[in-house]
Amino acid sequence: MSLVELIAQADERGLAASGLACLDRCVPLLGGDDEVLRPLWANLAAGGDPAEWGGLLEQARSKLGVAEIVDDEDIEDEAALLARRMLAAAPAVRSAAEARIWADACSVASLQIHRLLDPAEDDVSSAGALPQALNSVRAGGAPATGRTTGMSPLVAAELRRQVSVLELLAGHGVGGLRRALEVSTEGRRVLRAVVSRRARGKA
Repeated sequence: MSLVELIAQADERGLAASGLACLDRCVPLLGGDDEVLRPLWANLAAGGDPAEWGGLLEQARSKLGVAEIVDDEDIEDEAALLARRMLAAAPAVRSAAEARIWADACSVASLQIHRLLDPAEDDVSSAGALPQALNSVRAGGAPATGRTTGMSPLVAAELRRQVSVLELLAGHGVGGLRRALEVSTEGRRVLRAVVSRRARGKA
């Protein structure tokens, strides 16, 4: 199935995990450490209380300094802005309806972030057209079919991770959560290295 189809069929836990995983991989852009979102992951595990989700979310926002979102013209780094918006848009209540909207938005935002940061893609002048193009990728570029031709390396890898997380939760339920976290952790390490190289290049 395509990524769009997987999101459409996912349950509440799968959707929350999908959005959280996208955000987790982009934590390096927010200046956070690797454990900052771990309480939210734990909340999705067996025994986690959905009523505590909102409080844990606010704690994460406080640690990452996401008090408000600035306008595009006030920020130089579009990738960091997209990451902040992902966190700001996270639903305070763990419901399937709200989680589906968030997971879908996080999917596009994370793919766009990886497109902006990919060193193989230097021309970001068409960034405004990216969401439409990336939606096409999500709808028809499922890695299981091998249709990643033409995508930049970081985008193709991120697409594979997004699909993997949703497939793990769909196939194993709460039992797939640990592996989903491992997939996300791997992606975060990759993005942290990319962000580090980018910072050195600007120095």
